[in-house]
Amino acid sequence: MAQWTSAVGAPQLARLLRSQDPRDAELTAAGRRLPAYRSLADGVRLLVLEGRVPVAARLPAERELAAAFGVSRTTVAAAYEALRAEGFLESRRGSGSWTAVPAGNPLPTRGLEPLPPEAAGSMIDLGCAALPAPEPWLTRAVQGAMADLPLYAHTHGDYPAGLPVLRQALADRYTARGIPTMPEQIMVTTGAMGAVAAICRLCTSPGERVAVDSPSYANILQLMRDAGARLVPVALGERLAGWDIPAWRQVMRDAAPRMAYVVADYHNPTGTLATDDQRRRMVDAARSAGTLLVVDETMAELHLDEDPAPPRPVCAFDPAGSAVITVGSASKAFWAGMRIGWVRAAPDIIRSLVAARAYSDLGSPVLEQLAIASLLGGEGWDAAVEIRRQQARENRDAIVAALQRHLPDWEFSVPRGGLTLWARTGGLSGSRIAEAGERLGVRVPSGPRFGVDGAFEGFVRLPFTVNGAVAEEAAVRLAGAARLVATGAPVEPAARHAFVA
Repeated sequence: MAQWTSAVGAPQLARLLRSQDPRDAELTAAGRRLPAYRSLADGVRLLVLEGRVPVAARLPAERELAAAFGVSRTTVAAAYEALRAEGFLESRRGSGSWTAVPAGNPLPTRGLEPLPPEAAGSMIDLGCAALPAPEPWLTRAVQGAMADLPLYAHTHGDYPAGLPVLRQALADRYTARGIPTMPEQIMVTTGAMGAVAAICRLCTSPGERVAVDSPSYANILQLMRDAGARLVPVALGERLAGWDIPAWRQVMRDAAPRMAYVVADYHNPTGTLATDDQRRRMVDAARSAGTLLVVDETMAELHLDEDPAPPRPVCAFDPAGSAVITVGSASKAFWAGMRIGWVRAAPDIIRSLVAARAYSDLGSPVLEQLAIASLLGGEGWDAAVEIRRQQARENRDAIVAALQRHLPDWEFSVPRGGLTLWARTGGLSGSRIAEAGERLGVRVPSGPRFGVDGAFEGFVRLPFTVNGAVAEEAAVRLAGAARLVATGAPVEPAARHAFVA
């Protein structure tokens, strides 16, 4: 049985190899130009480590790549043999060759679970992309919920589909965005994670393939792994320009994934924004392949720079509701402590999700649902989200400026929205930087947390959660961690310092 889950065509691989930055290609050694096979092998290895070519992707035959890349078949054969020797390629007669990551590759470090409050005095936490609550709107929302609670206290309190008042409010909000929606198309969940978990339970079985952005949100990737899904990564477009639609079409055709999970709006972790055309073509590709497209909109309202023509929601290109399920949440746009999410889908899918919920959590907390309904029913939601945008914008600008001062060799694109920045760490191991950073008092998740099977070793994710002196100190500590990794010096636990904002 073949061990690959997707395929990379010869023209696509040749294009990716030619697009590499000359600084990345490692073309010289000790003043001498590397042999052509070595340069080719290094280029493929770098594409795998950066996640631009997925792990477990079938590579083209030697003759095909030679013709597409303009080299001899002997050169390609020697490059493939070098990659096999280094653990970046596996082969089987009759099945071809597919990408891999060596067993000794650095493992991802911790970084996405919340830091205990008692550790805040000595550790700058860049692991969790969440901001404090936007007051006074949290307090007002809870007070409004308390006023409405007596109406529900006389009931059993279990609403598997969600409170009718909240389902109506969410449906009205979609309708106001130009997507006509009925309450019957909404199910309220316990956060976006609860929504995706419910969809996975209903729509996939253990062992089925699920296509995902590469990179993608680490916690969702782990949720799907735990559910037994076989993840098929699909790299983002070159220079993080949204989705690579030809690659998605090929994966949907060749791997036939039952489901695909994507983030169209201010992608986590990269911050990229899919265009209208990409959204339309993605829906067309999913519909043609029979793949259910699950779209995570948790960052959709966090636009930090003005856009005169923002793209339409992905579900706008699926008016019949046959191909797209949308997931939303109050956690990013409002507050992570308000664990309310939702699913928008065709009514028959919602009915199936609600029926299956009897075997999981039965429903979401009534008080929190009332609080979100109170916000959506007045001016509170828009005002709170504007506060959130202002916080994130100021924090983004502060961390970008600090990185440019203290880590000028790190490369990144400044996202126009969302809560995260995806930084390339100047050729150093992101896992090692994260490990050293924790001992120096700054906590940051490394790139492999957001990939499949060890990709993105040369990246870290930085959230927009600190400002001012804290952002400056975070960059200083990260620069210290990078120096330790670059020199191979040991990191002593005593190097951690207390920090008071």
